[in-house]
Amino acid sequence: MATTTVARGSAGAGARAKRPAPFPVELYRSALGKKYVMAITGIMLMGFVFAHMVGNLKMYLGAEDFNHYGHFLRELLVPILPRTVALWGLRLGLVAAFVLHIHAAFSLTIMNKKARTVKYQSPRDYVAVTFAGRTMRFTGLIFLLFLVWHLFDLTFTGTGYHYVRGEAYENVANSLSRIPVALLYIAGNIALGIHLFHGAWSLFQSMGWNNPRFNGARRSFATAFAAIVVIGNVSFPIAVLAGFVKA
Repeated sequence: MATTTVARGSAGAGARAKRPAPFPVELYRSALGKKYVMAITGIMLMGFVFAHMVGNLKMYLGAEDFNHYGHFLRELLVPILPRTVALWGLRLGLVAAFVLHIHAAFSLTIMNKKARTVKYQSPRDYVAVTFAGRTMRFTGLIFLLFLVWHLFDLTFTGTGYHYVRGEAYENVANSLSRIPVALLYIAGNIALGIHLFHGAWSLFQSMGWNNPRFNGARRSFATAFAAIVVIGNVSFPIAVLAGFVKA
């Protein structure tokens, strides 16, 4: 009888140990869940980089308009929320999206290596297996390193010039007037464009919207989106070096 009780107790402990995690966690543990997370966070990040580029175009309107735009971002939802709280909420949300995006990508890479018969794209639909697709990890890493530099350079501390908090226009002009920094900015955005092209293409596959009839439209969208972001961002250091934008 005691033996039976112990056996039942062991079985019960085993059953408790195997209790499934909450559904979102279980879903994320699967390849399908990770693909969904990559696609959703990718859409969020694409929206951010596009909005960021469009907002920065105000630099061409002059220092007053650009600095006013920077001030507006810090005043979002005031007086509902204290100053900069909404901005920091957006920043933290983007950080979370970045972390999830990177973790999902890394985890999928490991899963695909362990199950070599499982491919991220089917041979029929994966017509974008190009330089962009083969270098996603490298372009992502390059842009991540550039992003860290960019945040310190134009948001937190400056990197070797007279940085003044709140003077966004002057900080941009002073920073990008340095040729090595301008070249770094251009290189970082080219890496971003390559990553965006393949990401914009493959997110449709990740979400299951992969009818071959729409491959042409998918490629056109990915090309146009990446090109618009890169051309807009690369125009800033070129404008500064050409003297169109001066501190």
